[in-house]
Amino acid sequence: MVICGGSRTSHDALYLCLAPLRRAVDGSIVLFGPPGAGKGTQAARISLLTGKPQVSTGDMLRAAVAADTELGREAKSYMEAGLLVPDEVIIGLISERLKKPDAESGLLLDGYPRTIVQAESLDKIESVAAVVSIEVPDDAIVRRIVGRRMDPETGQIYHIDFNPPPEEIANRVVQRKDDNEETVRSRLSAYHEQTAPLANWYGERGVLLRIDGNKGIEVVGDSIESALLEMSG
Repeated sequence: MVICGGSRTSHDALYLCLAPLRRAVDGSIVLFGPPGAGKGTQAARISLLTGKPQVSTGDMLRAAVAADTELGREAKSYMEAGLLVPDEVIIGLISERLKKPDAESGLLLDGYPRTIVQAESLDKIESVAAVVSIEVPDDAIVRRIVGRRMDPETGQIYHIDFNPPPEEIANRVVQRKDDNEETVRSRLSAYHEQTAPLANWYGERGVLLRIDGNKGIEVVGDSIESALLEMSG
């Protein structure tokens, strides 16, 4: 169930309901937010809402390397050397991805760009219609991530507060080594340093949508949908 046009609609009416939004949001959408903000969950819903395929730089790099394209071979050389893939290679991959039929109205770019320099490069090849910034207080992010536990036998993820493991497996769940407060706060600090200027940059261009991500999954999703509908008119 989704909210569309301010009222609940059935699954059967979904595409009729979303057609105006899909037409109106002409151009790519950028999605960013701190680690643990729930970007992956919301990306799937945004992709459905807008009809734009969700892509990340990691996805594109792996696909290009697997396909042994010219850009893929170039990217592979950097990756094998333990170096960051240059922005011009990433922009080349995005440009190629935009030529595919399912990207006719743009892409949903998950986590890219991360800097103003990257945003300026993207601006040369594609129009960004909206930037969805899922915002969650640092303390809430720390609580979300530090409280995560994994069942090593099944890979199932639990949370000590929000989704405790069943009593019969509670003694075997483990915490990932990087799910500690020091590591999380370090990652958050790096995120804020990179993203704050980028958010301001897109804000000046009138395409930034700030979303309160410190709420339930459905509430956050509804907020994103409403913001996109409002932006599309």
